[in-house]
Amino acid sequence: MKAIVYSQNGLPISDENALYDLDVAKPQPGARDLLVKINAIAVNPVDTKVRAGAPTDQPRILGWDAVGVVEAVGEAVTLFKPGDEVFYAGDITRPGSYAEYGLVDERIAGHKPQSLSAADAAALPLTALTAWELLFDRLEVQPEEHAALLIIGAGGGVGSMLTQLAAKLTGLTVIGTASRPETADWVRSLGAHHVIDHHKPLAEQLAASGIADVRYVASLTHTDSYYPQLIDVLAPQGKLALIDDPESLDVVPLKRKAISLHWELMFTRSLFHTADMQRQHDILQQVSALIDAGTLQTTAGAHHGTINAANLRKAHALIESGRARGKIVLSGF
Repeated sequence: MKAIVYSQNGLPISDENALYDLDVAKPQPGARDLLVKINAIAVNPVDTKVRAGAPTDQPRILGWDAVGVVEAVGEAVTLFKPGDEVFYAGDITRPGSYAEYGLVDERIAGHKPQSLSAADAAALPLTALTAWELLFDRLEVQPEEHAALLIIGAGGGVGSMLTQLAAKLTGLTVIGTASRPETADWVRSLGAHHVIDHHKPLAEQLAASGIADVRYVASLTHTDSYYPQLIDVLAPQGKLALIDDPESLDVVPLKRKAISLHWELMFTRSLFHTADMQRQHDILQQVSALIDAGTLQTTAGAHHGTINAANLRKAHALIESGRARGKIVLSGF
């Protein structure tokens, strides 16, 4: 089958060897696996981080977001059957979705939203799972709760989903950050009640919006740059959740306000095969239903054409530029 791989980490994305086309063996499903013929994929910042920083002793297939059709199932599969259209974000320990076929454990896959094209659906799984887990599993927000949530980086992939989930499924007042006019408009269109500029002092802008402090902060990017400000704007006994990778994080300043710290990593459940691993299937099923009901919308931004090394290098370059809005998707081979 066709696949796009890397063999040497750290190469600039302008180098043709940073990602290249390769024919590899078609995988065979294990007991709880789905063998999926992949129709569309999305590219995430984690793809670029792994390519840049993870050495490999053999060609490695990147990519986790995927949409496709189940071609075969393992003997223990009960949630899907051949012919089902599925979407998933996969498992970071297994070969990824930059390929014609992929394997995924049924417990972390969902039925594709029927109202979306494969490309538009591919934008959803990783960011929807991350946003849902952050909001409801880590911060433990209750749907009927009325408090304020500040989202740092609301215009990115995860931020675009988190803004929608918080605005549509809870009583929270949602404040998103964005620095460019077009991104601010995007965040407002997703349901944010207020949009502020993360390049300017946060407390002053919140006060100008009539918000004295916030109970929740979701810091999705550059946490170490904003950390003192986040502590400042958080209410006593507030909650701070993050998904990025600061070089270090001193938790001592959180003590005075008794602020709790919450990490979200979408891959944790599949990485450790946790007892609640099937929660990701359940979340994707709910997201699919909410998309088809018109409550949520895809966050697909740019379509980069067919799935090949040249187009994926362009997609990685755009993500590395920091100017991507929404999700980058590709479809077909």
